[in-house]
Amino acid sequence: MTIKEIKELLTTEVSEAELASLSADPRAGVQKLLSSYYRRKEKLAQKKADFLTRMQYEQEFWAKGQIVAGVDEVGRGPLAGPVVTAAVIIDANFDLLDVNDSKKLTPQKRLELYPKILQEAVSVAVGVKSAQVIDEINIYEADRLAMAQAVMDLDRKPDALLVDAMDVPVDLPQVRLIKGDAKSNSIAAASIVAKVFRDKLMADYGKIYPQYQFDHNSGYGTSAHLAALKEYGPTPIHRKTFAPVSDFFK
Repeated sequence: MTIKEIKELLTTEVSEAELASLSADPRAGVQKLLSSYYRRKEKLAQKKADFLTRMQYEQEFWAKGQIVAGVDEVGRGPLAGPVVTAAVIIDANFDLLDVNDSKKLTPQKRLELYPKILQEAVSVAVGVKSAQVIDEINIYEADRLAMAQAVMDLDRKPDALLVDAMDVPVDLPQVRLIKGDAKSNSIAAASIVAKVFRDKLMADYGKIYPQYQFDHNSGYGTSAHLAALKEYGPTPIHRKTFAPVSDFFK
């Protein structure tokens, strides 16, 4: 076989006999391709093992015949825009190995996974609380209410919740996990849904208020955002109780 043919072969399922034959091939190019193949296989095996580890909490509920939802939020720190939460129910058929803590993924990967999560999940819902609500009751309470909204809007009622370091004001058993989006696939899926949903929302706000570059900073206090705030003042979606926005209302 030519090097090109071997390269194509190694992108498919390869038998032990074929691998043994390639191992005996003296060509340096073949051995290089073979090493790359084994590295890819090892990386995939590790990814599968990590994915199964992140399914342990869900499996405990599934073993009892219970439905469990993962809940997460995004947008507690920005100076502008709402806080967004998501609740996601998955089952044992869920197989998106790349689903992980949204902060560990590139924007492109999150966008790629978002529709796949919506397709594979049993149920998905989003909760949103505006800057006005945040100013009225504080960010922590607004976050909790947004989580409750997401849970209540699921079209399947869960028996319990897996939550990333928060408690949701709903009458359901809850497991609070520190850095839960790295420990549970359903929380990780929720973190991706919430992040992509909020980023798109802020990009739309960026068209209304282009000088603040919300499509780039998602409302966080970047230098460009702070400069625009100083020059133009706050918009209706800015959080009046967050410094330095609050300085404009003294």
